[in-house]
Amino acid sequence: MPRFGVLGPLTIESPPGRRTTPRGEHQRALLAVLLLNANSSVPVDALVETLWPGTPPKSYSSNLHTYVSRLRARFEGLEIERDPHGYRLVVEPADLDLLSFREAVAAGKAAARAGDPAARVSAHYRRALAEWRGPVLSGLHVPRLDADIARLESERLAAFEDCVDAELSDGRHGELAGELQAMITEHPLRERLAAQLMTALHRAGRQADSLAVHRDLRATLVEELGVEPGAEVRRVHAAVLRGEDPVPPAKAAPVFPICQLPPDIADLAGRESEIAKLSALLGDGKGVPVAVITGEPGAGKSTLAVTTAHRLRRSFPDGQLFVPLAGASAPRELADVLGDLLRALGVTGPAIPDDVEARAAVYRGRLADRRVLVVLDDAASPEQVRALLPGTPGSAVLITSRRRLSGLAGADRLHLAPLSGAEAVTLLARLAGPDRVGAERADAERIAKACGNLPLALRIAGSRLAMRPGLPLGKLAGKLEDEVSRLDELQVSDLQVRGSIALSYQALSPAARRAFRLIGRCRALDLPAWAVSTLIDSADGDDADEAIDELVEASLLEATGLDPTGEQRFRVHDLVRVFATELGRALETHAERVATVAKVSDAALCLADTAARRLPRTVPMPLSDHDVPEQPLAGELVERLLRDPGTWFSVERANLVGAVSSLCAVGWRRKALRILERLSAYLYLHSHYTDMRTAYETLRDAAREAGDRHIVVVAEANLAVLLHVRGEYELAAEGYRECSKELAELGDISAQAWVETNLARCLVGLGRAGESLHAATQARELSTVEESGTYARQAEAAALHRLGKISEALEIDRRSLAQARERGDERQLGVALQGLSWSLMLDGRPEEALATIEESVRVLRRTTAESALAKSLRTQGAILAGAGRRDDAVKAYENARRLAGALEERPRELSCTRAIAASWIGDGRADRAIPVLRQCLDEFRAMGGKPATALTLHVLRRAYEAVGETKAAEAAGEEAKRLEVPHDANASTLVRLLLSLTEPAPA
Repeated sequence: MPRFGVLGPLTIESPPGRRTTPRGEHQRALLAVLLLNANSSVPVDALVETLWPGTPPKSYSSNLHTYVSRLRARFEGLEIERDPHGYRLVVEPADLDLLSFREAVAAGKAAARAGDPAARVSAHYRRALAEWRGPVLSGLHVPRLDADIARLESERLAAFEDCVDAELSDGRHGELAGELQAMITEHPLRERLAAQLMTALHRAGRQADSLAVHRDLRATLVEELGVEPGAEVRRVHAAVLRGEDPVPPAKAAPVFPICQLPPDIADLAGRESEIAKLSALLGDGKGVPVAVITGEPGAGKSTLAVTTAHRLRRSFPDGQLFVPLAGASAPRELADVLGDLLRALGVTGPAIPDDVEARAAVYRGRLADRRVLVVLDDAASPEQVRALLPGTPGSAVLITSRRRLSGLAGADRLHLAPLSGAEAVTLLARLAGPDRVGAERADAERIAKACGNLPLALRIAGSRLAMRPGLPLGKLAGKLEDEVSRLDELQVSDLQVRGSIALSYQALSPAARRAFRLIGRCRALDLPAWAVSTLIDSADGDDADEAIDELVEASLLEATGLDPTGEQRFRVHDLVRVFATELGRALETHAERVATVAKVSDAALCLADTAARRLPRTVPMPLSDHDVPEQPLAGELVERLLRDPGTWFSVERANLVGAVSSLCAVGWRRKALRILERLSAYLYLHSHYTDMRTAYETLRDAAREAGDRHIVVVAEANLAVLLHVRGEYELAAEGYRECSKELAELGDISAQAWVETNLARCLVGLGRAGESLHAATQARELSTVEESGTYARQAEAAALHRLGKISEALEIDRRSLAQARERGDERQLGVALQGLSWSLMLDGRPEEALATIEESVRVLRRTTAESALAKSLRTQGAILAGAGRRDDAVKAYENARRLAGALEERPRELSCTRAIAASWIGDGRADRAIPVLRQCLDEFRAMGGKPATALTLHVLRRAYEAVGETKAAEAAGEEAKRLEVPHDANASTLVRLLLSLTEPAPA
């Protein structure tokens, strides 16, 4: 079928990639009117009026028939039907850009109504708008279609406006201003566009431009229509004048109800009595019932659990969770399972505790007083299950396991036996066709017997029959009955399901068998298509696709849908993967297996390398270029996968963390390090510190056991960074010193420069400015690349602040800013502006400082560097406090604290809390500020941060004075003086600014 286009010049693409148009004017007009009314009958009178606007010829009927015939002959597959009323062009939505546009718009509206995330809503609208190539039917003037064309242009404009609303609510104002400006130039009287442009400009800090849009719109409306702007424009105008956000950010979509169940099995045979028993156990609403389905592998435990869960959905209106525990091969760590569950239940990022028991408590809290059915698939032991049980009545748990889980108190158990002979034949009939099985009943019974009546084996055999309608059942039965030779070759244990999987393997084509063995070499259970293709690496891409399709059809590989990068995902059941791995060991050499794993790990490393270099580099450690192979994947595929590098890392995060462990296990520590260095660019940027720590500890332990001193030190240096970011300064400084010494002995000057810079920053937090300056200077001298040199100079400037050498710090900061502007990296520019703003403040130039920090905040808001933004917002709060803008200062501190808390940057979060508490003193709420300041003081002391401790004591002294506790105030003041460092311009300025917040606000 050709693909048609009317949203732009009239085009017909047939075959794909080749665009043509009808030759005659009448044929083009006829096709145009039929396409604009696709799948609807167009009356003959309307077609005649379209083709001959004046007086039609006497032979119009035969002419019209001729034009229709010519169109059918010209374009193969074109369906134009004649009905009693006229002609109708039949076309699928995917084959006409107009229908594709409307389908995507409808999806966007439905997503918005359902409360989906704004990004998902806008994605639908953007897909719709991408169908437009220009004005409707440009280059073809058909007067009768003018009204239709105008209506379509209105649809396009409405879709654009709906898209903009979604993107504004998602905070994407920065990229919308130019697009909106172009649209309003075309439609100067469109008030909704004007309101959206005003909002985007206002959010981008361009209040004057936003007000100018309103002024121009009003002048145009008054001059051309004699009316004032409507209520919506007036509302946005008023909000801009007040400095408020006209469009509040979109609220997060509600978590409940949630359904994670896999699709139900339509061809289930038997099991009705088991389903009834389980439904009665789980659905009575008393307490927290727990049912365990046990039985041998391949008996259909998971299928029964899923089917039962679907039938019980109405009894559990808050949702159904499905948790694969992989107990048959490598049981999943409880911490990882709880982490996935918490993310599904709306707990994200740093809000997920590190401690397993704490995660379990949060999990139970999310399920408290709700009716949720939890399905735990393939549990390994009672210990793996207990922490996953809800804590309050209303919910229920359904567990599958090869073991009885006898230690799980209070659970009801259902042992699942194989199907009966009749049920097994019924399942075959549903898969291969009832007529076919009925005609060869005896052979069908032979197949069922050879499969041991196990559903997994029966499903595989039935799938093979369905794929080959001409295959006699007797022929397949004969193959399945020849079990002795296969068991001799493949036997690893006496489990009957292994025989079933072996039978399915023997039924595959040679290409699919090879693919099955190769896929078994990858330990990940959730595989992207690029990894599967890389593992198979067939010279003929079509053969690889056919092999994958065959595996999917045989239920040895499950296609689970598209991930957010648009890549197909596949899931390999853990028993099937173990079987395939052992099969590969028996049939292939060690060198062949190593070569295959090397290919897929090379692809993963290269993808991670490209993705990491497209993210802001925030982790303060080097990214080595050594040992990175050439990318084995096609450039087009790489670009599609990494269109949004953060999304790719998010999707593959668990696989990459697991790859570090797997690579260490086989001795490929250097490759594990290279992958982890690149993954850290994402993990550190988004404060996934737990994953970072776990992976680096795994790498360190493996390297230590192997005597790989360099990798041990690099891992320890990264672990010190994680101590530093959490405020454990003394331990971090000790770690940095040891690593720097080791790296110097090993001759890794590049890494040593980064470590010395980190040490310098850590020493500043400990109040040891002289040592910090020495470390920063040494780091700068050691730096071999510009990035580490810049980072060292920033640390040097921070130390100079503490030593009162402001002019030297200013010179460094100005040089850093010039370099950042030259490079054009917005994150580096924002950081450089923040450093310069604070040096200007310390140099007594508050107005310049304020302008500089405001530019820093604006720049960083356009990036994903939230840590740098939190730091700039905190600096902005301090500078605003010095300018007497108390309310603005507190707002900046609150925004900074919110970010720092989400990022688990405790020292910065505490410093913002201290400033906010200082403002309470000025508001007459010193009694409320005192306990908060005491908590800050205790934590700063525990961190060893002397400057931070002294600053907190100064504020606490003022709070005690405000409530009349003179002795406590004197004690706090005396301790603060003892901790003060001479010439510390940073501390003295911060004391002055913080204490200004404690003064009563002017009347």
